[in-house]
Amino acid sequence: MRIELVVFGIIALFVVGMTFLVNVPVVEMISALPNLGKAPELAGITGWINSEPLKIEGLRGKVVLIDFWTYSCINCIRTLPYITSWHEKYSGKGLVIIGVHTPEFEFEKYYNNVLDAVERYGIKYAVAQDNNYETWRAYKNNYWPRKYLIDKDGNIRFDHIGEGAYQETEKAIQDLLGEINSGISTQTTPISTDTDYSRIGTPELYLGYSFARAPLGNPEGFSPGNMVDYKEIQPTAPNIIYLSGKWKNEADRIISVGNPKLFLIYKAKKVNIVAGGNSRIKILLDGKPLEQSSLGEDTKLENGNPIVIIDSQRLYNIVSAPDYGSHTLEIQAEAGFELYTFTFG
Repeated sequence: MRIELVVFGIIALFVVGMTFLVNVPVVEMISALPNLGKAPELAGITGWINSEPLKIEGLRGKVVLIDFWTYSCINCIRTLPYITSWHEKYSGKGLVIIGVHTPEFEFEKYYNNVLDAVERYGIKYAVAQDNNYETWRAYKNNYWPRKYLIDKDGNIRFDHIGEGAYQETEKAIQDLLGEINSGISTQTTPISTDTDYSRIGTPELYLGYSFARAPLGNPEGFSPGNMVDYKEIQPTAPNIIYLSGKWKNEADRIISVGNPKLFLIYKAKKVNIVAGGNSRIKILLDGKPLEQSSLGEDTKLENGNPIVIIDSQRLYNIVSAPDYGSHTLEIQAEAGFELYTFTFG
C-alpha cells in the first residue's frame, strides 16, 4: 500500500514478514473521529522502559496516546518534543502515553539501544518494545510515526499519520481529558521548528539492497552479499548515490572495506545518516571541508577537518547549513563504516 499524499512516502520492503512499511514526514491527514471502535490490546511486547507492563484494558478511566515510532527515524524524532511536552503537561491529569517502539532495522530491536535513545531524547513516558510487530499488526499500522488516541472507555477516538497537526492532536487530547477532568487548559504547547518541508528536494535514501531506495550512479550497481570495488566517477545527477572504493553490500546497509568514498548531490539544509560500526568519517561539501557554520550536531572540527565519530547504531546529523540549497556531499570513510540511510531536513 502506498499513500501518495505524503511529501516523501518512503516505502521499504522489510525483510521480516515481507510487509510494506512507511516512514512518513509531514502529512496533514487528520481525522477527529468520534469512535473508531475498541482499541486493540498491546500484544507481543518484549520489553518495557520507564514502566511496568501496561494493558489497554487496565487503563480504563484514562486517556491513552499510542505513538508508533522507531528511534532512528527522523520523522519520529521530530515529533518527540511535542510528545514529551504533552507528557509533562497532562500526565498528572489523566493522560498515559505509550511509545510503541517497532523497529525498522535489526539493531533497533536491542533493549540497550532503545534505552540509550530514550535517555538521549529525554523520554519519560512508557516505551514498549514491539520487536515482532504484533501490536503493529493488531492496530493495522503501516507507518512511522502514527498516533492513536484512546478515550476513557477504551475506544479509539483520534488517528493521525506522520508529522504535523500538533495543535489538532493536543486539542483532541484536551477534549478527551475534558470527559474525565473539568480543569483542563485549552492552551496548546508552542514548539518552534526550523524545518521547511517544501524546500527539501531529496527524499530518504536507503542503502541496503533489500530496501532499494538509493539508486546507484555506479555501473557496478548493487551486488547482494558481495564486496564491490566501485570505480570513482564524477557525480552528475541529484539524489543518486555514487560510491568509490570497496563496499560490502548487505540487505539493510553498505559497509566500507577499503579506500571508501561516497558522493551525493542533494537539496536540503540538514543532512542526517543512520549509521553504525566503529569508525570516523570526514565530511566535505562542494569539494571543500565543511565549514564551522554548516557543522552538524555530530560533526566536530579536528585540526580543520570536519569529523564524525561513529560509535553506535543511530541517527547522526552531519550537516546543518544556515539555509537550504543544492550541494555535493562527499564522505571519506574508514573501513568498518556502516551506512543504512540518508534523511534530510
